[in-house]
Amino acid sequence: MDSRLRGKVVVITGASGGIGSAIARGFAAEGARLVLHYNRGRDRITKLQNELGGIETLIVRADLTREADARRLFALTRQHFGRVDTLVANAGAWETRDVPLHEMSLRQWKTTLDGVLTSVFLSVREFLRLVARQKQGNAVLIASTAAVFGEAGHADYSSGKAAIAYGLTRSLKNEMSRIAPHTADYCGGRINCICPGWTLIARNAAKLRNPKSARKVCATMALPQIARPEDMANAAVFLASDKLARHVTGQTLVIAGGMEGRLLWQPEEIDTGSV
Repeated sequence: MDSRLRGKVVVITGASGGIGSAIARGFAAEGARLVLHYNRGRDRITKLQNELGGIETLIVRADLTREADARRLFALTRQHFGRVDTLVANAGAWETRDVPLHEMSLRQWKTTLDGVLTSVFLSVREFLRLVARQKQGNAVLIASTAAVFGEAGHADYSSGKAAIAYGLTRSLKNEMSRIAPHTADYCGGRINCICPGWTLIARNAAKLRNPKSARKVCATMALPQIARPEDMANAAVFLASDKLARHVTGQTLVIAGGMEGRLLWQPEEIDTGSV
């Protein structure tokens, strides 16, 4: 099915990561022109660019928690391509340690929210300023199932992702309809969100390839298998297509195999005498 993404300009933040790079490959397969953003991982982003071959790409390094860097990302994009059709806001931050809220420092809280939420605010704001001039554009925000079910030991991350998945996405669908309105020839500006569940990427591959850990992760899924980055890429391509998803906006798509929540206890940990 023709997505009509050929020649479109797509900015992908956090393109050096596992999900981000898969999203880049997905759009490249549709013939889109790509802006590959990264903050760390120059070798990975260069390898990705080489892998994409004949696709026109622009690599931009930026710390998206900094206002000036976010502005520069979109200024360079506009200078190189003349416009932006889609923003995939995938960049984020993750504190690897489990830190309960009562032990969390204010510094960690602020740092995580800057990386998770402020970076998206600044990216989307600069994108919308271009949309207001172009009168066209759509965005796909990448959140997490932590936004839906919470994440013990990572309340900072969960809070930031929930703000993206619900407050930001649902507010901006209404703002976008004003700055890029529906016309006889255009479906109107759209914004949607993807919440990935457990996904096999380099950061968690060791854990998810451990059978015991994998069984625990899959125990609350209707489809008990680990997602692949390509699952997120396929969804992002669909949501970015003004042909395939022309009447879809303000939606949060959970891609987690029908996950019901978190498995909090193993059976042997439950004292049935107190039930």
